Amino acid sequence: MPRASRLKSESGIYHIIMRGINRQTLFFDDVDCTKFIQTLQKYRDICGYKLYAYCLMGNHLHLLLQEGTEPLENVMRRICGSYVFWYNKKYDRIGYLFQDRFKSEPVEDDTYFLVVLRYIFQNPLRAGITDNIKTYKWSNYKDYIEKNQMTDIDFVLNLFNAMNREKAVKNFIEYINKENSDECMDMPEKRQLTDEEAMKIIELYCNVKNGIDLQKIEIEKRDAYLRRLRNEHNLSIRQIERLTGISRGIIQKIQTR
Repeated sequence: MPRASRLKSESGIYHIIMRGINRQTLFFDDVDCTKFIQTLQKYRDICGYKLYAYCLMGNHLHLLLQEGTEPLENVMRRICGSYVFWYNKKYDRIGYLFQDRFKSEPVEDDTYFLVVLRYIFQNPLRAGITDNIKTYKWSNYKDYIEKNQMTDIDFVLNLFNAMNREKAVKNFIEYINKENSDECMDMPEKRQLTDEEAMKIIELYCNVKNGIDLQKIEIEKRDAYLRRLRNEHNLSIRQIERLTGISRGIIQKIQTR
């Protein structure tokens, strides 16, 4: 059956989600995240798109951007191709990294634009990775409230107050951090990782030679790893218990904090 045509945005603005093929982890460490952000910057300059939001989340990522001189498909092909070439060389692998077709939805009005913006920035909060949006390193939330690195902030802040930038930032912070029941396009998980896939994630992400080595790490650091294995990399409690030897009770307590 042929694929449905991608919906075109009259505004040129899209909410985009990319996921690793077979839930492959896209970002194992800070170097990976930094490289992807540098890639966004590089092709922002080349393709002329406006970047409003990004959030990197282990095995997937969210973007909110507006097309510039090149159509969306070209932009994503450039970004993905560049990052995959670098990633495969780093991890000595070959083949695809991203799921074969990124997901996108048009964003046609200011109200939904702000909903998507908040949804993206609250992703780490909903996943339990952080309890403070500002402290999450791998989104551009802080570009709006501190030093702007690469974000087209004027359009967003003008929606909050076009006359007073200080009030606009204050209103932005209040809106983005407000509890809500927003619903946007997302990419639900469909398949449980195999033990082989899960062990590779544990070894690479936690920098251990074997899953059982997590027992030897100081408790605070171990708990941070376990929380992210559950919330960001989608390993099940039973799987973590089986591969690390850490008791289910400990993992469950960490997950519900």
